This record gives sequence, C-alpha cells and structure tokens, in this order.
Amino acid sequence: MNTVPKRFEILLVPEHVEDRHGASVADSAVRTAVVEATGHHGASGYPIYEGHGLKADIDPETGTVEALLVDGRELDYTLTPLARPAP
Repeated sequence: MNTVPKRFEILLVPEHVEDRHGASVADSAVRTAVVEATGHHGASGYPIYEGHGLKADIDPETGTVEALLVDGRELDYTLTPLARPAP
C-alpha cells in the first residue's frame, strides 16, 4: 500500500555551505518549517504541503521538493530546500 506522508519538515540550507565543520544539516539551515498535506496537487502533479509561510509541491516517495514558495515568493537561488518526513 502506498501512503502519502501527512507532514514534512522543510529545511532551507545555503548552497555555499560546503564544510559544516561537523554540524548537522539542520544546524546549517537558515529556516525550517513543518508543512502539512493540503489534499490538493500542484502544477508539478505532486501533493501540496503548506505551513509556517511555506507552500511546497513534494514528491512523497523521494522527499524531493519540486516547487516551493517562501512567504509567497519563489525561493532565492542561494538556498537549497531539503525535505524529510516529520512526526
């Protein structure tokens, strides 16, 4: 049975961070938010997740963020979105 996660945590990590000096990805994130499934699908065809100013189309099988709006705007090119299942 294929189930779609109801929640993801999205981390926005600066692209230029090459060596974290032992810090985790979460410690390097400039913003994090837990987003929840809306029950709708975006233009990408993937489920839409929203919360805390973020709206994302996320591939639930791979956790890949296919589209993302941050406070209603497109993501800055210097940031990389990472998604992981949230409890």
